Amino acid sequence: MNLINKKVTHKRFGMGSIVKQNDSSIEIHFASENKKFVFPDVFGNHLKLHDKSVANSLEKILQKKELERKEEEWKKEEEKKLQRKKQELRLEHEKLMKNHKLHPESQMVFWCDTEEQNSSFSEWKVFSGEIKSGTNKGKSNKPIRLHQNSAVLLTAVDSSMPERDRRILGVYMVNEDFIGKLCEDGYIPSHSKYRLQLTEQESDKMLFWKYYVNGKLPHKMTWNTGKYRYFDNSWMAQILLDIVSLKSDPKEREQAQQFFDHFCKMNRIIAQELPDPNGALMRT
Repeated sequence: MNLINKKVTHKRFGMGSIVKQNDSSIEIHFASENKKFVFPDVFGNHLKLHDKSVANSLEKILQKKELERKEEEWKKEEEKKLQRKKQELRLEHEKLMKNHKLHPESQMVFWCDTEEQNSSFSEWKVFSGEIKSGTNKGKSNKPIRLHQNSAVLLTAVDSSMPERDRRILGVYMVNEDFIGKLCEDGYIPSHSKYRLQLTEQESDKMLFWKYYVNGKLPHKMTWNTGKYRYFDNSWMAQILLDIVSLKSDPKEREQAQQFFDHFCKMNRIIAQELPDPNGALMRT
């Protein structure tokens, strides 16, 4: 917009004519002197154009700039809110990490369907599923018992086979800064180091019900519904110890041993005092 030679009236300096203009300022010649002003801000309340057509066009520019200013302020305020939220979550996270009390059943066994048997190991995470009813229907399940000391056991059973034949496919510790109470999306990521995948031959030797038992129905092997169960910390230690014995490759055996040692440390388990497996399969 070319405003050179346009007549204006300033509240304080009176009538004048625009003699210079650029993207950020204008210079106006008044009767006694020339004055510089911020462009286009000065046209808000202090300066009026005589040319109505140009004034209308300039008003649209001012309105657009005002909208942009308000939008920028809104973005800054939203960013401040986001930062405050992140700070609150960080403080809550630190508090939960510091004050965590070890739960005796803070391990998870997960039922992998056919698709998840591949994705669980390629992505090294599982999804805890959605709430099916109630006010929170559709929201992700929060794996509230999972913490730094927790591991996720991946299992599967062929549709043609009985539940007693459920096999262990692999296992991983949760990410070192994962807290189930704060998990909003339902995804449980793995630790970068402590994770193991079994071969098909190894899985055939690792039956889940050798370790797991329902306290109310100790001889019964049923899963019923749901994607996961929580179970005893010592049972997971038994599984990890058997995986160590199962591994024939020295490098894989060492990796499994490190996993077992780390798990026992995190769960305050003394390896020498670990009882033998006594799951439902061992009671039939």
